[in-house]
Parts: sequence; structure tokens; C-alpha cells
Amino acid sequence: MYWLMNVYSNLSHTAIKYLKDMELNLRNLLIVIGDFNIHDSLWDPSFNYYFSISDDLFAIADLFDLSLSFFPDPVPTRYLDNPNDSNSVIDLMFL
Repeated sequence: MYWLMNVYSNLSHTAIKYLKDMELNLRNLLIVIGDFNIHDSLWDPSFNYYFSISDDLFAIADLFDLSLSFFPDPVPTRYLDNPNDSNSVIDLMFL
């Protein structure tokens, strides 16, 4: 049996912190997708900053032997109503 994990992590990164601290025993996890609420230059070329919570996210992916899947042409996944704010990529997929 293969597994898919869908994650929503709020602005406090509660789900990421939970997954990092838990010892999950899931075998055959193929895909982790979700709204991780992390803006980072690692996956969003329009964003100029790096956040350390991204390290936790990659550590979790490594536990399951998964890698971040990149779109050939990144497009925003979060669109804002305020034209002064930048749209961004916060929905990610690990395979």
C-alpha cells in the first residue's frame, strides 16, 4: 500500500513542527503535498529571502526519502487582493 500525505501548515508552521517532532512510521509514502505557508527563495524566484523553517521541511522530506518537485515555470499559488503585495508560491509537492 502506498500513501499520500496532504498537509496544511498555518502561519505559525504548526504542522511542520508537529511532523518534525513526531516519529511517524509511514512506509511507502510517495507524495506529500500541501499549503506549507512558507515563502522562500528556494522555490519562489520572485521571493528574495530564505527562512530557517524551510530546513525543517526538507528534513521531514528526507525522512521519507522525498524531494521537492519543481515546476519548470514556477507560478504563484497564493494570489493577494492587495496590488502592493506580491503573489507567491506556498503550495509544494514532494515526491
